[in-house]
Amino acid sequence: MRSYSWLILAVSFAMLAGCAYQMQPLATNHPAHFEAMAAPERPLPRTLAYTAADIPSVRPAVAVNPVPETTRGDRSAQAAAQEMVVGDGKVLTTVPNAGQIVVEHGEIKGFMEAMTMGYRVDPPSLMEGLKFGDKIRFTIDVQKKAIIKIEMMK
Repeated sequence: MRSYSWLILAVSFAMLAGCAYQMQPLATNHPAHFEAMAAPERPLPRTLAYTAADIPSVRPAVAVNPVPETTRGDRSAQAAAQEMVVGDGKVLTTVPNAGQIVVEHGEIKGFMEAMTMGYRVDPPSLMEGLKFGDKIRFTIDVQKKAIIKIEMMK
């Protein structure tokens, strides 16, 4: 029986010696490390995200009942009465396949406060040659809800 106890002891020691592997500690940039940061924050995009409804298609438009004039605000009624308005701004980006331009502009008197906004351009060929940072003067046709004229400024 003595010979078996030495054998059991030797086998147990060999098994324990084989399990002596120790994992290296995780670096702090490893995702499983408890001090690791969450996913890095992505920078905000400089373009607008468009849905399928924003991109022109060959599908017919659905008729919608217009909002009665009495329910619109006074400012909207004044803007609808104007046919054309002119604004000055800076081009942030163009979206040729959607026929749109994103402009950071100042106040358009009696029409809109200063803001950054995407506008439909009709015809889209007006956007040719425009790039980020270009200073422009643009004319909006209020009825069409589109920019119909773009002039480069210095």
